[in-house]
Amino acid sequence: MIVLAAVVVTGILLQPKTQKGSKNITIEVVNSAAESTVYSVSTDAEYLEQAMEEADGLTFSGTEGDYGMMVDTVNGETAVYDTDGAYWSFYVNGEYCNYGISEQPVADGDAFRIVYETASW
Repeated sequence: MIVLAAVVVTGILLQPKTQKGSKNITIEVVNSAAESTVYSVSTDAEYLEQAMEEADGLTFSGTEGDYGMMVDTVNGETAVYDTDGAYWSFYVNGEYCNYGISEQPVADGDAFRIVYETASW
C-alpha cells in the first residue's frame, strides 16, 4: 500500500504544470525542404494539441497510442520513419519537448517549432 501511495504521489508531482487563461504563442513548422511557416495563436489551450487545432491553416494527423497522438503528418507532409528515418520533432523555446502534444503544456509567450527531421544512422 505504501508503494502504491508513493507511485501516485510521484506521478502527481511529475505531471506537467499547465497555465490557465489566455495565451499568445507561435508555432513554426519547418518542412522537409527547410521551408518555414509561422502561426501566431491566441488561445486558452493548456496543451499543445489543442493550440495546434486552433492554429488557422495548420493541419496534422497521426495515430493515437498509450502516450497520446504520434504525429506523422503536418500540413500534408508525412514523415515515414520506417522508410527513410524521417519524423516530426517538437521543440518549445528552443528545447526538445519533454511530452507528447496532448501533454505538452502551453504558456504565454511560448515559441513552438515542429521540424521535419531524419535520423542520422
